[in-house]
Amino acid sequence: MCLPFNIMASSNSSEAKTLEFHEMGLDDRLLKDIASQGWEKPTLIQEKAIPLALEGKDIVSQARTGSGKTAAYAVPVIQKILTSKRGAREQAIRALILAPSRDLCKQTYTNIRALTRSCSRELSCVDLSGQVEIAAQRPLLMEKPDIVISTPRRLMAHLQAGNIDLRDSLEMLVVDEADLIFSFGHENDIKELVSYLPKIYQAMLMSATLTDEVTSIKQLVLHNAITLKLQESQLPEPDRLTQYFVKCVEEDKFLLLYCMIKLNLIRGKTIIFVEDIDRCYRVKLFLEQFSIRSCVLNSQLPASSRMHIIFQFNNGFYDIIIAAGDAYKFKATEQEEKKHRKDNSRGKGKKIPTDVEFGVSRGIDFQHVSNVINFDFPSSIKGYIHKVGRTARAHERGTALSFVTEEETELLTEVEEYLTDESGVCPLKPYQFKMEEVEGFRYRTKDAMRAVTKVAIREARMKELKHEIFNSSKLKMYFEDNPRDLQLLRHDKVLHPAKVHSDLKNVPEYLVPRVLKGVKPVTPKAKNKKYTPVKSKAMKHMMKKKADPLNSFTFQRPTKSSSKET
Repeated sequence: MCLPFNIMASSNSSEAKTLEFHEMGLDDRLLKDIASQGWEKPTLIQEKAIPLALEGKDIVSQARTGSGKTAAYAVPVIQKILTSKRGAREQAIRALILAPSRDLCKQTYTNIRALTRSCSRELSCVDLSGQVEIAAQRPLLMEKPDIVISTPRRLMAHLQAGNIDLRDSLEMLVVDEADLIFSFGHENDIKELVSYLPKIYQAMLMSATLTDEVTSIKQLVLHNAITLKLQESQLPEPDRLTQYFVKCVEEDKFLLLYCMIKLNLIRGKTIIFVEDIDRCYRVKLFLEQFSIRSCVLNSQLPASSRMHIIFQFNNGFYDIIIAAGDAYKFKATEQEEKKHRKDNSRGKGKKIPTDVEFGVSRGIDFQHVSNVINFDFPSSIKGYIHKVGRTARAHERGTALSFVTEEETELLTEVEEYLTDESGVCPLKPYQFKMEEVEGFRYRTKDAMRAVTKVAIREARMKELKHEIFNSSKLKMYFEDNPRDLQLLRHDKVLHPAKVHSDLKNVPEYLVPRVLKGVKPVTPKAKNKKYTPVKSKAMKHMMKKKADPLNSFTFQRPTKSSSKET
């Protein structure tokens, strides 16, 4: 038996020429769909993984979030299926893609569909990660789609029900975000799944970190695997990602956020991270006071609504999305996690909480994000890296700004020490912002904050939850028949439980700092016009009646003097 070996790929290596997509022997239709995605050249992980996967190698890939791991396995899977179907006599399930959560499955399905538009008649794909009954998905599996995407738990339910058979036809197995599989409680499912797989198949594991759990999965499903470890920092290089922090008090966080948005210091698509869901709605309602539209990425919303929110954000329907930090991490402590995994391995584990199974997971792909704002500073180094990593993805540029209170200074110090390189340079720099320049805006933020009460936050959460559940369940069949109407459904609507001050919408010219006069477009002054009073409905009706000569005619009785003259 040959021992597995590692390939260390460096992002700074210039020894060999970069391998382009058209040099990988890919189908012309696949190249056309790759070009339609706007991918000019492959990322480092794609350049190294795709040729090896096309050769049939088992791969364990470690690469940071946003490095292009999804395409690194999707492209070779699609290419190999197109090749094998040229001489195939019957339809069969050839590839299985496992992901730890429904959101990731839906995202992977969307990416696969985008890469198979030109060959959609030849290659079929189905996503099993839904809230529908197992029996309702059985007809989809009877047609034997080429690619099946699912969570391990849902797949095991279909295998045990006899709805799917993988022993005779499966050629490729992909486990995406493998380091989260055990954290989401799929350890037993993965171990049991092996008995339903054929003896020979190609496997690929994609992970941000090579943990002990990934090693366990690797031993279960891989043979003679090649490990791709990219020698790159966990965050993009300083020339693509600019990191700032601002030390302030709690009240100034809202003041800074308002000023930066209204004075155009923040431009482009922005993700605002806060510590919990209530905080999300507090920030949203605060911004509504100034007619600034935003949407909340709430882990309590249905999965279809969450994915629709992300889809519309990625496609530019709105520019500001507010996300809670608890939607991006396992809520239990480390000791509870270890105990849960230990009990689960013995068959005593409790059911995974719904916020872990169905919450917004780490691998969700936010596209073209220009700014990340840590409204509340992350509670760990890992949390900081994950959130800041939402911007400057692939070959793009981005900016990260963190608000730091006195209580969060210690966390800031830990992050600075971690990010400091061997030469003693830290990419996290203080943001030079003069608070005295925006003191004139303080009274406005205080007025807005007084309107954002606990009652208003609770009503806003209830209103949006009812609205999204209604859209998700009652209108599901309607949206299937009318997909255009689904595109028009927006998630950044004003919730309006708090009183909105219309006078706060525009920024007066005298409040704009002198250095920003040319940056902030000031509302033009009103021209000298004649004053026209607002007319009521009764007055408009009366004027309309007078304008009608038939209705406006009034008979005047002749006076005595006039009758004598006649």
